[in-house]
Amino acid sequence: MKIGVPKEIKVQEGRVGLIPDACRELISQGHSVFIETGAGLLSGYNDEEYSQLGVQILDSARSLYAEADLIVKVKEPVTGDLQYLESRHLLFCFLHLAADAELAQKLCDIGLTAVAFETVPDARGGLPILTPMSEIAGRLAIQLGTHYLHQPQGGRGILLGGLPLTSRGHVVVLGAGRAGGSAAMLAAAMGAEVTVFDKNRDRLEDMHRAAPNITTRYAYEDNIAKLLTTADLVVGAVLLPGLHAPRLVTRDMVKSMHEGSVIVDISIDQGGCIETIHKTDYLNPTYVEHGVIHFGVTNMPGAVPRTASQALSAMITPYVLRLCEKDWGQASDLRQGINIRGGRIDNPVIEQALTP
Repeated sequence: MKIGVPKEIKVQEGRVGLIPDACRELISQGHSVFIETGAGLLSGYNDEEYSQLGVQILDSARSLYAEADLIVKVKEPVTGDLQYLESRHLLFCFLHLAADAELAQKLCDIGLTAVAFETVPDARGGLPILTPMSEIAGRLAIQLGTHYLHQPQGGRGILLGGLPLTSRGHVVVLGAGRAGGSAAMLAAAMGAEVTVFDKNRDRLEDMHRAAPNITTRYAYEDNIAKLLTTADLVVGAVLLPGLHAPRLVTRDMVKSMHEGSVIVDISIDQGGCIETIHKTDYLNPTYVEHGVIHFGVTNMPGAVPRTASQALSAMITPYVLRLCEKDWGQASDLRQGINIRGGRIDNPVIEQALTP
């Protein structure tokens, strides 16, 4: 199989689909790997590190897409990528089509097959490829939220963990999965008072046992509304695999928050769980609405590309090897990961999400 790794061109996206060690393994199995020049630089991997392993370096996206059959990206294709994709291509990357009907239609028009990282399940129903990126995003949500709470950034001027003679900051986390759990644990470790909302009792029990300064609550609307009035930082981390994130925070709830408080919505890739959130990027990451700082960057792990690329490559390499097999579509997990095939949406969950 001819495997191609293009350079990511989404704004401030520094990750690379496959790091050199992953390419080494693919080549050892008899596959050809091509990478666009400079694709690994922001993750700390130069062209020479790839070429020494037998990876073929191509000088443009055009030549990369023309040569490869299996395209391994990180983020969804944007305009600069779409022009080179063909019906013969097998695309493997994050897609998040539930929140992007326009991209879904463009991929259907091309007629290719697209397998999305975020819809490939494991035997227990988890999302193994998404997991490390969710954990990174959860930790970044607290690091970024802490930064934006600083007065020079327009925040309330709060040290999240407080001091012995001061009050602690209050962090509200919506969702106790991988992203929310990682956010809650870091916030608790910093000394904040943390409230975690979910509807899954087992997850809430895990969070309750994790630290004495984590309080867990069932995600009733009234519970969320009451706690947001005292929140300094709100982290949205709700995921319904393949579907649009449910709206848990209304505009009126945002209006009730303190001026200078911060919202970081990790679920923005799936449309966001907060009514006032919209997509941003790392060039213009925040905006203020109703006095509250909103952060809606859709590629949060792109801020730590070396760590994220290493984690992502480790997860996807076994799947890339399987996609190189002729009968890969017979495997249940990869079949469920298909979003687009033959000019149409070929996934009931994505179809449901995009049905008006």
